[in-house]
Formats: sequence, structure tokens, C-alpha cells
Amino acid sequence: MNTITLNLKPVIELTDEQFYQLCQKNPDVKFERSAKGELIIMSPTGGETGNCNAEILVDFVIWNRQTKLGKVFDSSTGFKLPNGADRSPDVAWIKQERWDTLTPEQKEKFPPIAPDFVLELMSPSDDLQKVQ
Repeated sequence: MNTITLNLKPVIELTDEQFYQLCQKNPDVKFERSAKGELIIMSPTGGETGNCNAEILVDFVIWNRQTKLGKVFDSSTGFKLPNGADRSPDVAWIKQERWDTLTPEQKEKFPPIAPDFVLELMSPSDDLQKVQ
């Protein structure tokens, strides 16, 4: 997946609310934010990667429906991580008891919680070091 990284800090430092609003006002663009505050713009996936993503997500949803242990999230969900980054992994899962500690407002926006499990499907163009 091709990405563009912009360092906005010399000009502006986006608050969490401003970053959330930027994402909401530009729904056709997939944004993430690094722990350093860099804005990461990601391209859409190709057909093969998108299909693999869908298959993996469905497997996790079926497993979670059977076990009822938590919540599963798709690649459109942004998480506010403890290091300050805002990331949206391909698949994420959070234990129900941890999810239940969040307020309704926190659940509605980018939840300020690190998932218990994430899966990132690498595209042929991905660089392992960058993904890690």
C-alpha cells in the first residue's frame, strides 16, 4: 500500500478533535497519525488485498459471535493509542470488559484504547519495517 507522510508540526499541531474532524470531513481519504504527530495518507487497497482482508474479518466476526468475548473492528476504525498515535489496523479485537470501560462518547469517536489483538495484512508494496 502506498502512503504519504506529512509532517505538519512546523505549521500546525492537530488536536485529537481536529484530527477526528479532518477524518470526518474527508471520508474518501484514509488518514492515520503517527506518535510524532505526522499525518499519514493511505491509498486504497487492490482487489486481492481487499478480498483477503474481507475473508479474515469475517473469520474473526464468526469466532467472536460464537465466543461472545469482545468486539471486532474493521479497517475503518481509528484507535487513539497510548503513545499518541491514531491507527486503524485491518482487523482489531478488544475484550468486552475493556470495551465496557469506555464512555459512549469515547466509543463513538476514535476509542482511546489499544486493541487486545490486531491484524495487519501486508500488501505486496508494504515495507515490513514501516508496518511494524
